[in-house]
Amino acid sequence: MTRFIHDQFSKDYLEELLKPFGKVQAPSRVAAEVREIDVLFSPFTTQTANIETLGLLGKMATTSAIFEPFHNPATKEEITDCLLKLLEVKNAIQREANRNKTSIPATEIPQLWVLTPTASEAIISGFGATLKSDWVEGVYFLPEYLRTAIVVIHQLPSTQETLWLRILGRGRVQQQAVDELTALPANHPFVEVTLELLYSLQQNLRINQNIEIDDRELVMRLAPLYQEDRARALQEGEQKGEQKVILRLLNRRFGDIDLSLIEQIKGLSTEKLEALAEQLLDFNEVTDLATWLQQQQESQNQ
Repeated sequence: MTRFIHDQFSKDYLEELLKPFGKVQAPSRVAAEVREIDVLFSPFTTQTANIETLGLLGKMATTSAIFEPFHNPATKEEITDCLLKLLEVKNAIQREANRNKTSIPATEIPQLWVLTPTASEAIISGFGATLKSDWVEGVYFLPEYLRTAIVVIHQLPSTQETLWLRILGRGRVQQQAVDELTALPANHPFVEVTLELLYSLQQNLRINQNIEIDDRELVMRLAPLYQEDRARALQEGEQKGEQKVILRLLNRRFGDIDLSLIEQIKGLSTEKLEALAEQLLDFNEVTDLATWLQQQQESQNQ
């Protein structure tokens, strides 16, 4: 169960970080035998945002790309399946070019990035993957024509350049990345959205009864950050900011919220918003939210 929770987090996270720079499809289906690409990315022809802000991830996104993130170490079978997806995309592009009687620029064939927390020497050598002098440690490239690299997240150097990829690691690597994230200026373009996604991940993990030790530690690490964010908003007198955080978390968890519920939340006092934030992690369904709001309304009318 937690695997799917992390998979959804990874897709949402990469989509949010990459969408200012290009078209993102997460997931994208290929072939008659249904296979889903986790994230298919095509950069905008003209960039209006600074993609270098994403460091190593931004470097990967300067050309068309397929991102396949794994929470657990990717097996040889899973990496082979990723290669099949890439070949199917390439074949689809080739068929389109044949119909139009045009050639395919090399830049139109996506580069496959397999993101895995760890990888054994047998995996790396078995796929013939090697390091490149102009890329950091931990990024292993398969032979040229395969247009594929295995990114071993836990081997990446702990620098600002790799931060946005190390967020997708696990255990101490991920926790260190979270610490570095919170140390960034609050106005950094990706801090707020990343924290919101992490809070959503925390909530989904928290309601799961059988989570791993790494996940339990992540939940504990994120809990005080969430409380600090709420307290900071209240201290600054930003009631609307508190509403915004709560609404975004609810949308991440339950999807689109009924307009009537949104209006009820906007009508809550600061004290009630605090109470709702405390209850938020215990809501399993949107009906739990509706019931809670109804109870507040009834108590106010008494």
